[in-house]
Amino acid sequence: MSVPPEQDDALLGPEPPRSPANPDPPELPSKSVIDVRYRPRERFWPYVELPEQLTDEEIAALDPDLHAELFGTPPRPLSITVVFPVLDSPDYSRAVEQAKASAEYRETGTGSSFRHRARFWPADAVKLRDLFELVGRFDETEVLVDDRPVPYARELWLRSYGS
Repeated sequence: MSVPPEQDDALLGPEPPRSPANPDPPELPSKSVIDVRYRPRERFWPYVELPEQLTDEEIAALDPDLHAELFGTPPRPLSITVVFPVLDSPDYSRAVEQAKASAEYRETGTGSSFRHRARFWPADAVKLRDLFELVGRFDETEVLVDDRPVPYARELWLRSYGS
C-alpha cells in the first residue's frame, strides 16, 4: 500500500523544536519505518457525535424556566398539570390511562422518583376532574399551574378551572 508523497510527510508530524543547547533536531524515523496499515481510519471516531441542536424530546423535557429563557415564553393558554407517582391503588392503571389521554403526557424520573405528568388545557376540564378524582386523595399528587407549583392549587385553581 503506497501513500502519496504529500500525505507521507504529514504522517511524520511536525518537526520537533530546536533549542540553543541542541541545535540539531533529533533523528526522525525514516519513512520506510512508519507502517500506514495501522493508521486509524477517518471513519473511526471513538466519541459519540452529538447533534448541535436539541431534539424535540430534549426540548420537551426542559425545565419550564430554562425553556422560557432559551426560547422565550410560548404563547399558550393556561394549563394545569397533575403529577403523581406509582400509587398503591386499584384505580392506578385507570389513572395512567386517563393521564395518557391528556393533551400532553410525560413520564419522568426512575425508581422512587418516577412520576406521571399529565397537562390539561381549559377545554379538557372534565378529563382533568376525572383524573384528579382518582389520584387527588394521595399526598404525593401535585397540581401545577403553568408547570409551576402554586399555593392552594388543589383547593382554588381546580375549582375554577374550566368554568
